[in-house]
Amino acid sequence: MTAVLQPAIDHVVINVGDRLDEAAERYARLGFQLTERGHHSLGSSNNLAIFGTDYLELLGFEPGRAAARPELLSMPAGLGGLVFKPSADAGFRDRVAAAGLPVQESREFVRPVALPDGTSPEAHFRVTHLGPEVTFGGRVFFCHHFTPELVWRPEWQRHANGVTGIAEFGIVSDDPARAVAPYRALFGDEAVAPVAGGMAIRAAEGTVLVLLPEAARSHWGEALPTLPGKGERMVALGFRTGDQDEGRSGGLDATRATLQAGGVPMLERPGRILVPAGEACGVALAFLG
Repeated sequence: MTAVLQPAIDHVVINVGDRLDEAAERYARLGFQLTERGHHSLGSSNNLAIFGTDYLELLGFEPGRAAARPELLSMPAGLGGLVFKPSADAGFRDRVAAAGLPVQESREFVRPVALPDGTSPEAHFRVTHLGPEVTFGGRVFFCHHFTPELVWRPEWQRHANGVTGIAEFGIVSDDPARAVAPYRALFGDEAVAPVAGGMAIRAAEGTVLVLLPEAARSHWGEALPTLPGKGERMVALGFRTGDQDEGRSGGLDATRATLQAGGVPMLERPGRILVPAGEACGVALAFLG
């Protein structure tokens, strides 16, 4: 099957509702350097942890602003957004629709970005959402950055826990093959493959894992949040770690030391450190050595 585009993760979204301050404090204790609070023209607010080619977004709203994003109010707290990089051309949305996927109209918005020099230029985005029937119980969309230089800035890409990028995006499903079927038409057969206990979408440097509940428990163990009885739920993130000065991979010493300093409970497994979902706003975290 011919791919509409090659998949690559742009960012992941953790829904935190009106608890942005608490979420930012938690993720700072986990060793992430967060950007200053940003405010979208759509009405929502966020803090970001920027990595090499992707990032993590804590998304919510400030007091009195909930009505501006009613769709966020209906979303449960926790991992709620998987965002891919689109092609930049204006015909991208039409090609997604032609592949047979339900797709909404694209929309654009801005967010002022506070820079170290005291200026606040506007970052400009265009997002294209897939229909909820194919989005794993959360939101799946594509984000085009008109101003990537206002997101991926070197001074924001260093994290005390050693994280350099997103390695895994974890989804639990009672039928992984059915859940990923629409993405074959979008990404092609080579990007979608069976794995033990489920299916995987290979997305450049990251992998989207769609696993049966028992396989998810084997992979993320006691770190998982409560799993659904049926359907799909986004539940876990895995991060690459390494020496950010030398670009070397491997080693979890910085992660372990940072979590210990923050008083964060952790579960050590061969080649990974797990943080329970209750310590990370409802998301199981895996730091990979």
